[in-house]
Amino acid sequence: MTRPGSRPAARSAATAAAMSGAVDLAPLKERSTAPPPPSQPGSGTGPQSGFTPVVDVTEATFEAEVLQRSMQVPVIVDLWATWCGPCKQLSPVLEKLAHEGGGSWVLAKVDVDANPRIAQAFGVQSVPTVVAIAAGQPLADFQGVQPEPQLRQWLAAIQDAVAGKLSGPPGAEPVEEQEDPRFVAAEQALEAGDLAGAEAAYELILNSEPANADALAALRQVRFLARAQSVPEDAIAAADAAPADLEAQLVAADAELFAQQPEAAFTRLIGFVARSAGDERNAARTRLLELFELFDPAEPFVVTARRKLASALY
Repeated sequence: MTRPGSRPAARSAATAAAMSGAVDLAPLKERSTAPPPPSQPGSGTGPQSGFTPVVDVTEATFEAEVLQRSMQVPVIVDLWATWCGPCKQLSPVLEKLAHEGGGSWVLAKVDVDANPRIAQAFGVQSVPTVVAIAAGQPLADFQGVQPEPQLRQWLAAIQDAVAGKLSGPPGAEPVEEQEDPRFVAAEQALEAGDLAGAEAAYELILNSEPANADALAALRQVRFLARAQSVPEDAIAAADAAPADLEAQLVAADAELFAQQPEAAFTRLIGFVARSAGDERNAARTRLLELFELFDPAEPFVVTARRKLASALY
């Protein structure tokens, strides 16, 4: 569960860390420590970026074009194949967006058939696969064709996640990430233990920006923390002794989640859904969905719990 008020990356820190551990890019690093090659004239990047927005990458150039370059700006690796129909739909859209970005990020295109070691390093199982690299590490990925609006959102999330953490294009002035004073106020209230004040601050943001995903996610977490503080110490034992008591199960699930045992909380409520009916079943399902929203939807235990909930319902 992310800290209330923190800026969400494309994936949670736990997911990104897990991915970084699973993807070993070390074998692709060359002995050369030369800086990334300069951009070629006529690249269309804009005069201040210093970067070619789209580059074809091979195993020999991976170190310079992807790993070293990602120390400056995010590098989006497009793993494709000449025989892949969906790749022919996705790649042109990514190329258009890269040119629009003017060097704020770089699209690195990799033919997986011609560069099998790169495909193996990323564990590619199907193409197209797209992986975002920042500071030499995988940050987020997806497979298959995505609509352009979703691609724009994904790219914006990547850039938000690395804002102020990379050196930027050559010649660019370092830009400090500006904190939103509304979020600062909410976080200060939270750090002071004023959950009511934090909740009011996030609600104030949402009053003017109902679609603000950061504020909505933080508000959900603050409300959970406020509810969890009133959970009695014997909540889990009481629920175990009364498996048919809906309220007891809801309170026990909160206790388990607050104790950093989300799988236990999910299992408890899924079990209640499976053995109950009517309004009580709907209430347990609704609470479970609320608890799911406290986490990155890509977290494996959330994906597993959603699948189990579907089985319990149908």
